[in-house]
Order: sequence, then C-alpha cells, then structure tokens
Amino acid sequence: MLGLVLTAGGARGAYQAGVLKRLGELRALRDRPSPFPIIAGASAGAINGSLLAARGARFGDATRELARVWSNLRVDDVFHSDLCSLARTSAGLAFDFALGGLLGRTRTHGLLDTAPLAHLIERVFPPRGIAEGIRRGHLYAVAVSATSYHSGRSFTFVEGRSGHPVWQKSRRLVLPVTLTPRHVMASSAIPIVFPPVRVASQAGDLWFGDGGLRLVTPLSPAIRLGATRLLSVGVRSSRAADALAREEAGAVPSPGEGPPRLPSPPLAQVIGVFLNAIFLDHLDADLDHLARMNEIVAGGQRGAGARASEPIRPVTPLALAPSEDLALVAQRFAHRMPRLVRYALEALGTPDAQSADLMSYLLFDAAYTRTLVEIGYEDAAKRAPELEAFVREAAPPPALAPQRPAARRAGAARPVSGASLSPPAH
Repeated sequence: MLGLVLTAGGARGAYQAGVLKRLGELRALRDRPSPFPIIAGASAGAINGSLLAARGARFGDATRELARVWSNLRVDDVFHSDLCSLARTSAGLAFDFALGGLLGRTRTHGLLDTAPLAHLIERVFPPRGIAEGIRRGHLYAVAVSATSYHSGRSFTFVEGRSGHPVWQKSRRLVLPVTLTPRHVMASSAIPIVFPPVRVASQAGDLWFGDGGLRLVTPLSPAIRLGATRLLSVGVRSSRAADALAREEAGAVPSPGEGPPRLPSPPLAQVIGVFLNAIFLDHLDADLDHLARMNEIVAGGQRGAGARASEPIRPVTPLALAPSEDLALVAQRFAHRMPRLVRYALEALGTPDAQSADLMSYLLFDAAYTRTLVEIGYEDAAKRAPELEAFVREAAPPPALAPQRPAARRAGAARPVSGASLSPPAH
C-alpha cells in the first residue's frame, strides 16, 4: 500500500500544503479519491494529514482546500496575540516565579493561548470524513502521534479498518480511536509555547503535547500499518543545513589561532535549535535507517534485533523537502508578526538570519504561509513526473476492496517491515 508521512513543523506545515496541492493536480490523481490508503502525521503534519484523509473522496479538491486554509491564515486564527491575553500570560508567569514554589502549583501551562486553533481545526475537520473514507474503501488507516506529558511515551492514535495492526514498544503505544479535532490539537501543541491538551482514551484522561517530541522514527507508524511505498514531506532544507554546517566548520580555529569566530548564540537561537531537534532531524535519520534496512533485505540477511514475529521487507521511499531555507523566508516576513509577540520574541535576542528558526515555526501569517505554499508547489512541480510514476507504481491494495475485510483478532498486529523497526532503545 502507498503511505503518506507528514512531519511536524509549526507554520512550516504550509510547505506540505503546497506540495500536496501540486500532487492533487497530477493527471493520475485528478478528480479521484486519495491515492494514500495510509496517512501518518504529527503536529502540523497531523493537521494536514487528518484534513486530507477526512476529505479524501476527491483528492484534488482536498488538496486545494488545504492550500486555501494555509494561504489565508492569520496569527489570530492560531493563538491570541492581543494585549489582554499576553498580559494574562505575563502575570501568570510572574505569579508562578514568585509564589509557585510556596503554593505548590502554577498557573501557566503554555506561553500562548491556542483557543483559536481549536476552533479552526473543528471548523475545517469533517467529523465523519475519515470513517466515511474507510467505509468507501479508499482509506485504510490514519495515524496521529502525540506525546504524553505523564509518561513521556509517544502515543499513536489510529483510526482504521477493523483489525488494523496495533503494537506497543517501551516508549511507543498505539491506541485505536475515532479521531477527533482534540487528537489533532494534542499532536499540534508545540512544547512550552502551546499549552498541553487533555485527551480521553483507554489509557485514561491524559495530557498530551507535540507529536514530534518522542516520534524519533516518523516513518514507523505508516510502515507498521502496512505501507510498502512511502511519500514523506519534510520541512527542512538539506541544502541550508549543509551550508550552516560548512560555516560552522569554517569557524573552527587552526592550531595556534585564536578562539572560534562565531558569537555566543542568543536564547532565541537556542530555542530554534531545540525546535529543530524535535521537528526536523528525525525524518532524515529515519530515511537513513530505512535505506540500511533495505540493503539488509536485498542482501538476504536479518537485521540485528529483528524477531521472527516481525519479518522485514523492502520499503520504497520518496522524500520531498524545501529547496529554500524557510528560516530565511521567515526573516523576510518577520514584520508581519503582531507587534506585541514580535517584541516578546526580540527580547530573546536576535539570532543570525540563517539560524532564525523560532520565527519560522510561529509566523502563522498569510503572507508567509502563502509563500511556503508556493515554494512547496514549485518543488513538487519540478518533480511531477517522478511523483506521478511513484504513485502509479503503487500496487492496488486488495485489502481495500469495497467488500468487508476478513475479520482478524482485535489488536493482532500483522507482520511489519523491519525497515520500520526502531532500535529497541527507542
């Protein structure tokens, strides 16, 4: 089956919408149901993936709607940026620092109030769309990942066909659910910046945050659900990352020279690197892991730690990533951030332009997001023949025939690819 993996990235998720919009214009997909029986996402990727799945009866229409939502976004559609809201947060922080230790409780759960985002997700999310797609047969399963703030485990909420795989690892757990806007909201709660979200589940009423926190193998949910071909859309420019690495290497002094020339990073830059570690680095590492596992399969070997109950199989990936540095793009539109929020961010220091990642995650403004949609659209257009061939070569999934699938014992996991298996420590 063909799977779609959409990674985390805050406002950078607009890039994914641009890629998907161009994908929806391919002749092989125009005016047809979604070609992706399996969709997995976290954070912004959970928003994009769930909306795409819920409106997947006409893939082209769904991708255009997704691009429209991102292209018309305002900061106030995601979080409150007025003086009263920010003053309440500031007063809460002051109270917590002054008296939180004495009282044993705090008021502040996040730096921004994301009530508008909850309303936005509920407005664009068809409540029975995913279930209808599963009933019609063009959708097998949708996976949305979030992180439990109680145990630190990664929870993957899956709505899918009866008998879909369910698995549990030391730090990862799958729960079959009917996906709601609350699950998507929980997956999108950027740590510290956005408040945790409470979700009722079989495990109890737990508080969750961004799905990218513990999802160190973002390809794994889609592969374990049965995908043999994977299209992944990230939000990190590999060329920009390589350029920064070369710049850093050039600042290392030769023997006998003085100290490095790079200045001490401001707090904004430190937070940006922290968010990069959550949102951007895992996909590249997981693609490398997948390539190694495919080599093992091709060599007729078994991977270390693979168990007999989990035979490995080859999985064919295709990855798309921005051709431009989205931090630099955000710098061009920094003046579009509401004045009070911009003032607060500037209080954290001004990083160098190529490391200004914090703004790129929080700038939910139409001028910026529309630009990212256009970049994603153009990047996909350059690879349109490759994308169309990749989708066409995906074998029709017999399990998705309109008739009722054969019943299997609830909770029994089908064999999965070793390419998706994380090292046991994960």
